[in-house]
Parts: sequence; structure tokens; C-alpha cells
Amino acid sequence: MKFFALGFALNLAIASPAPAANWTMRPGQSVLGFSGTQTGAPFHGTFTQWTAQIGFDPTNPQAAHVKFSIETASAKTGDTQRDTALPDSDWFDVEAFPQAVFEATGFTPEGGDKYQTAGALTIRGISQKVDLPFTLVITGNRAEAKGEILLLRTAYGVGQGNWSSGDWVGLTAGVTFDLVAMKTGS
Repeated sequence: MKFFALGFALNLAIASPAPAANWTMRPGQSVLGFSGTQTGAPFHGTFTQWTAQIGFDPTNPQAAHVKFSIETASAKTGDTQRDTALPDSDWFDVEAFPQAVFEATGFTPEGGDKYQTAGALTIRGISQKVDLPFTLVITGNRAEAKGEILLLRTAYGVGQGNWSSGDWVGLTAGVTFDLVAMKTGS
């Protein structure tokens, strides 16, 4: 029953400005994970259904655009009780909010393969600004981006009622991604 992460994260579908090349996510090689604690014990999970759309030109990173779209019902931790609870109204409320979305424009180079972007993460209809540091390695037409952020799950309304205190489920949720994409054109 943990929450959060969105996601997603992140949930990104990326649409690019005209001069940026489009990149297509390789679902079988990409992973969107989340983590948290329950009764003090750490747990990890993944979102099994998400997409990323990316527009990026290494010579013009400020024009980059990325959007992750995450199916919140696809959250899996391997624990039956937790996996049954996550779609409920106290957690992701997948009936009312089937997707979490992260969308950002512009990448800021920070030296080497390090970048940062600022965007909006929306979970359960609540949008918050998120600064996302990540690494990006491009080899030919293949790109791999990896990143990790920590979120306060209650800032997104994840973990309602008895779950909002953090007594049973930690308030901080981690979101990690390893995104592999192939260049598909300009």
C-alpha cells in the first residue's frame, strides 16, 4: 500500500519541439520503480505499464521535452496484500485517477552525463513541481537515462485516512527510472 511514486515515476510521454529529435522508449529494456517502508521494513516495486515520449537534441538541450504517463493500476511489489491495496481509494484511487504524469521542458547540462530538468508531477489529480536530476548517455541512436527522486507521498494525497500519518507506511517514497530509447527522427 505504498503509494506513490509515481511513480512515477515517473509516467512520461515525450513530445518534442520541432528542432529536437524524437526518441522512442524501449519498454522491455526500461524500468520505472518505486520504494518505501512499511512498518519500518523497506519494500520495492515497479510500474509495469508506462510510456515515455521524448524530444531531445544534444546540441539544444533547453528545447527538450519529456512526458511520462504511468498506469497507476500497474503498480506491483510482489506482496499480495500491498498490491491489492495500492489501487484502492486510500492509495492511487485508480478508478478516479488511472494515470500519473510527469512532464518537463528543457534539460540543464550539469557536466559530463549529468542533467537536470524541472517539471510537473501529477498524481491523484494533484500537481507539484519536481526537480529531476538524471544521467543521460547517448551512443549512436541509443539513449539511456537514469534518475531517482524522493517524494512526500501525502503531498499527492497518496495514503488517505489512517495511512496519512506515516505510522504504518513511511511518508517518503522513492522513484527511480532507467529509460532506454532509440532515436526515431527529427
